[in-house]
Amino acid sequence: MMRVAFKRELQINWVSAIADFMLAGMVIGPLAAPFLAASGTFLLSEIANIIYFMGDHVCPQPDMGLDLAPPYIMAVCMRCYGTVTGLFITRLLYGLTGGKGFYWLSQYGWSGVAIASVLMMAYPLELAAQVLDLWSFNNYIVTPFGLITGLAWGLFTMPILHRRLSSEEN
Repeated sequence: MMRVAFKRELQINWVSAIADFMLAGMVIGPLAAPFLAASGTFLLSEIANIIYFMGDHVCPQPDMGLDLAPPYIMAVCMRCYGTVTGLFITRLLYGLTGGKGFYWLSQYGWSGVAIASVLMMAYPLELAAQVLDLWSFNNYIVTPFGLITGLAWGLFTMPILHRRLSSEEN
């Protein structure tokens, strides 16, 4: 009897792996920062400082973060965390559907770009309304606007970032 050996190569989509690593940091980091800072441990406090430094450079209002471990707050405001939550939800959805479904916007080409762009304007429009004193900052208002932006961004980019590699692409 002749044995046939099949060689299976491990294919890693490095773009997908790096994107997941970054998303995990964006989900965990802002929540962990206040607890790390409150620990009083030098190393953990330094990690918190790094997270706060990053939050200060990506969030327009990091001083509006939730008070999780008083006097320490989240590293970003809830508008930004709503965006991260939207991205996280779409990543989970992509994992469940494998990119199959009418709602994945990248399959529609430039029309998908247009739809995603319009929906992603929820965040800057809400921020502009706040800056123009149409309303004041409120976590119950800013979070859904960030969430809409994150969902739109994720519904467009997840199929691009996490598509399966064919043998030729490896």
